[in-house]
Parts: sequence; C-alpha cells; structure tokens
Amino acid sequence: MLDRDLMMAVLDTALKKGGQFAEIYIEDRKTSNILCDDDRIEKINSGREIGAGIRLIKEGRTFYVYTNDLSREGLIRAAALVSHGVDGSCPLSRPSVELRSIDAGMPVNFRRWPQKVDLAEKIDYVLKANQAARDLSDEIRQVTVAAGDLSKRVQIANSDGDYLEDETARVRLTVNAIAVRGGQVQTGQEVVGGVSGWELLEGVSVEDLANQAARRAIAMLSAAPAPAGCMPVVMHADAGGTMIHEACGHGLEADLVNKGLSVYRDKLDQLVASPIVTVIDDATLPGKYGSYRWDDEAVPAQRTLLIENGYLRGFLHDRLSAAKTGAGLTGNGRRESYMEKPMPRMSNTFIAPGRDDPSSIIRDTARGLLVKKMGGGQVNTANGDFVFDVQEGYVIENGEISYPVRGATLIGNGPRTLMDIDRVGSDMGFAIGVCGKDGQGVPVGDAQPTIRIRELTVGGTSMSDGPIIRKTGKGRCVGWKLY
Repeated sequence: MLDRDLMMAVLDTALKKGGQFAEIYIEDRKTSNILCDDDRIEKINSGREIGAGIRLIKEGRTFYVYTNDLSREGLIRAAALVSHGVDGSCPLSRPSVELRSIDAGMPVNFRRWPQKVDLAEKIDYVLKANQAARDLSDEIRQVTVAAGDLSKRVQIANSDGDYLEDETARVRLTVNAIAVRGGQVQTGQEVVGGVSGWELLEGVSVEDLANQAARRAIAMLSAAPAPAGCMPVVMHADAGGTMIHEACGHGLEADLVNKGLSVYRDKLDQLVASPIVTVIDDATLPGKYGSYRWDDEAVPAQRTLLIENGYLRGFLHDRLSAAKTGAGLTGNGRRESYMEKPMPRMSNTFIAPGRDDPSSIIRDTARGLLVKKMGGGQVNTANGDFVFDVQEGYVIENGEISYPVRGATLIGNGPRTLMDIDRVGSDMGFAIGVCGKDGQGVPVGDAQPTIRIRELTVGGTSMSDGPIIRKTGKGRCVGWKLY
C-alpha cells in the first residue's frame, strides 16, 4: 500500500491552509457474492476496490475528499483540494507530521481467508442450502440463498502522529424461504455470519440452517391472526437485539445527541430504563459480526457501558463528537468505505443477561405475546416512538406457548419500553445485520436475553409522523451485497 513518507506529505498538504486535524484512510477491499434464486445460481460477482479518503477538520467542520488515484501526484492533488475547505486566512504554524506506529496487537489468524477459497466450494454451500430448504416440503415455493465474503486491509494516519495497519474478513450466509398454502404466503429467514474466514461455515450445518428457515415459513402458514391490544410481550433471546438496536441504540450515538435528535439528550446519569436493564456496546467480542480491533479512525475497539442498572452512563463517540463535547473516545468511529467520512456507529449492542430462568418468564405470564423472530419497522429517534413487524410470534396462555400468530406488529416508545422491562433472563441470543445511517451501511451485531415487557401495544400497521423517521430492518432489505 502506501509508504509513510507519502502519507506524511499528504497530511502536511491537507493542513497547509490552517486545518486543525487531518487524516488519510487507505482501504483495499476484496469481495465476492453468490446469489441462488429460482433454484439456480442467478448472480456471481467479485471485485476489488482500493482508494483513499482524506479528511480535514477545523472548528468542528469536516471537509472530505476521496480518490482511487493512489499515485503521489493524485494524493497530493486530493490533499490540496481538501485544504481549500478552510479559508486560509489564519494558517497554523506547525511542524511537519511525524508518524509513529500503533501496535495492532495479535495478528489476525483466520485459517481460510475468503479470497483463497475456490468459487466452486462457495457455490456448493449455497446449493446445499437451497436444496435442503426445498426438500423439506412441497409448500416451499421459493428459496433465496445469498453468500458473501469480504477481506479488507487498511492504513490510517493522522496529524496527531498515529499510524495503523490492520486487516480483517467477514463471511455471511443468508437463507430466505417462502411457503404457500392456498392464499397464504409466509416467509422464514435464517442467517449466519461473523468476523472470520470461511472456516466459519465449516462449523455450521447449512442444511440445518435452511431447514430452520423453511420450517419457520411453514409454521406461520397455520398461524392465526395476531391479537390486538395492550398486553405483556416476551421477547425471546432468539429474536436478537433488534429492539434495543433500533429503539435505543441509535439514540445513544453522540452525533444525533449533539444535534438534538435524540430522546436521551441531557439525561446522563438519569434513570432511563428499568433498574434491571444494563445496555452495552462491545466491539471486542471475538468473531461477532460487528467486532473489530480498531475503528476506522485508528481508535482501539472498546466495551462501552451505555446504561447501567437503568441509569444512562454514556454515548457512542467518534473523534469529532468527542472533541465537541470533551468526552472520551469510545472507538465507534465507523465508515462504509474510503468514500465516506466516519461517524458514531454501534458495533455489537446488547442488553446484558439477568438472573431469571428464561422458561420461568413464560410460565409467569398468564397471557401475552411471545416474539421469536423480529422483522423490520420504523423508529423516530427524536422521541423514541417505534413500530416493528414480528416475523414469528406465539400467543402465551396460562404460562404456556399456545399457538402461532401472524401479522403482529409492536407499537411503542423506546424509553418507555425500557422502563417497562420487568424480567431479564440469564440466556443470550445474537442477531447480525447491516445497519444503515445517512446512506452508509456497516456490519453490526445485536443481542438480548429473554425479556418481558410489562405492557406493549400489539397490532396495527402505522405510527404517528415525526421529524426523524428511520426505516429499519437492518440486514434484511439490503439485497445481497456484503458490507
């Protein structure tokens, strides 16, 4: 990739008209994607992207230029262009940038880097999953299987003197099955993925994964219409943490907080959730889909306590938001690619396990809704109002799982829902996806134990309009591109 002398020259050029902070981010990304649809391999693509993003910050304003011309002339030209973002009337007198290496820690030790795995082997995984789902029942009418992998090397250098080289890889397999009976059409989906080489899929039965997706679709064909009204809702650990990610997590990203677009603004150290609720964002979890060793600003990954026993303890920061508020860095500056500037983003966000036996939570619920799988929805980050679809749900009667229901939606308010959590299980279930924000998608994980919400509105299809409506459904409506 680039030598340090060139990177220092680029930083010096970017700063020459008076910027306060400059950064260059170099990325070399290789991807491959396979899509099986209509019982055949429909698409195969692979590619390589390499380029540089140069960022300049002055007085809280950001100027950004990117280029795929990595020649000395091309990079200096791009740095000179970004330097024109400041007026140049008060250039700062400062020495040339000197770079010092950041220790990246233990080397990445993936056994099978994605780009070294034969395409035929990758296709075989996809075809096996497709056939397994179709073989389960004649009622399975359509199966879509998507496999994707990414390997990436980055270099980051900035005017504080930090220099980092890092590399990573991700692998993902998604199975979507559609079942039809009479006039009923239902969908089931399962996905597996993580920060890993292709050895991740060697430890997973793709046939079992596909069967699980197909069984969910078939089970929902027999489901009754969901009951409507206010009732207790038990969120099974298998549902993952979509609720906490969307209805709470985005409101804890510091850029939204600083803009006044978060319901959690000015609530540090205040009670914002039930005292049995603790929320954590942790990019250091081994192998999880939202994990990394360093964020995209060369800040080490961290475990960040957001809510502790109901009290709000902190927000997720990138360098810019931390500088504006005087807060500490949390290692959450993330970007989709070299073509984008970083911003505060979640990594792996979850409700910490509690002490309750998960099965006792269901036994102690006289009547309510059990959510086994979440769908998409909407959330208003300014006030926390949300509506989510339920992909797989069951009615609870007399403390037992009674019968499946379809068409359920959950309507409520994030902060109020956090306050209404009255049971937290000792288990934990993870989900993965691609989180969208301001046009950028980044890989994330989310999780929760089995929890019970004392009362939530079930049913209905719309919510009140609000100033900031975010479409959700992360990782489910992003086609087949791997981020």
